Amino acid sequence: MDGQMISPVGKVLSLFTGAGGLDIGLEAAGLQTIGCVEKNEDCRRTLENNRPGWKLLETADVTKAATDLQPRDLGLRRRELDVLAAGPPCQPFSTAGQWTHTGRLGMSDKRAETIVGMLDLLERFLPRVLLIENVAGFLRGEVSARPFIEERLTKINLANRTHYRLTAMVVDAADYGLPQHRRRIIAVAFRNGQTFEWPKATHTDQPMRTWDAIGDLKETVAPGGMGTWTPLLPSIPEGENYQYLTSRGGGEEIFGYRTRYWFFLLKLAKDRPSWTLSASPGPATGPFHWDNRPLTVRERMRLQGFPDHWKLEGTRNSQVRQAGNATPPLLAEVMGRAIVSQLLVPRHEWNAPPRMLHRRSQTPPPPPAEPTPVPKEYRHKIGPKAAHGGTGRGPRPRPSEGNTLES
Repeated sequence: MDGQMISPVGKVLSLFTGAGGLDIGLEAAGLQTIGCVEKNEDCRRTLENNRPGWKLLETADVTKAATDLQPRDLGLRRRELDVLAAGPPCQPFSTAGQWTHTGRLGMSDKRAETIVGMLDLLERFLPRVLLIENVAGFLRGEVSARPFIEERLTKINLANRTHYRLTAMVVDAADYGLPQHRRRIIAVAFRNGQTFEWPKATHTDQPMRTWDAIGDLKETVAPGGMGTWTPLLPSIPEGENYQYLTSRGGGEEIFGYRTRYWFFLLKLAKDRPSWTLSASPGPATGPFHWDNRPLTVRERMRLQGFPDHWKLEGTRNSQVRQAGNATPPLLAEVMGRAIVSQLLVPRHEWNAPPRMLHRRSQTPPPPPAEPTPVPKEYRHKIGPKAAHGGTGRGPRPRPSEGNTLES
């Protein structure tokens, strides 16, 4: 993998830049980031240290940038920006919201004010393309932002004689070669009203494996964060979770079937892609390494598709959050290539595979270890347990156990 920029064919203004995953991928597709709006201090230091050439704007908050930032500040005139790229805060629309006390609030959430700022900047710059990456719930479901965005795009079109029309699809990054099942919604709106043609999946039948991404890493220091239940990990096979220790699993019964969230004690399988990495995992929240420990930051970065030279700043928790919140650079490159070929450089042909694509390991993964008996300190918990009550009877928040789903 190589994240160094090739000859740029278009300019990007990046909103909610985070650790830079979206921009790394767009860079690999031939697009140049000329401005970043990001307010988190650790993320800003990450961007400064890895890409000093990206202009980190002093107006760090998108809602304030919507008032202050002008095209001339980036050496542009209105309509000269090629891509406005954004990954707005996902928490108001995340599946994880159903496990919290506040729930999913959608556009009623104060954090959703940033979407208004994003659309204000869209009208200010009138770029050729709007590109958004987010969780699936951002544009689907009862608390979706889609009606609000489409209504605002209609108003922008009427006022500015543009033709923005939102095209959106939920994609699994594993279908494009990421060694992680990560379902995200990608939304594209071309200023000229052109319909975005979605790039074809390339790895649906032969996905990249977790082993391809991290099998060569020799991590000797296990990170912290082990919780009350994590000593049970050796008793769970690779690729399974706590349900192995229920009445419907193959192990001894410790838990009730479907009474925990899916990521509870979830372990990676070497021969399959990872499950979605969380930005704020609790002590029992997987996926865990097949060696029965939390993943290191470097392993998380590999599974997200970052190049090895990309370093995150801040505490370990901050680095985990930056990695988990990031757009996988590979997915961004695939979508960026499609934008370049369809709009910016018509008939542009890519003869090589994406530059951010992992190489498939030439070494086959070792066989999985056999699960061990339940440790003696948990054996008093073995016995029949009630299963989940069924549809409409959950989930129930258990914040003390770190019930974090996809963010």
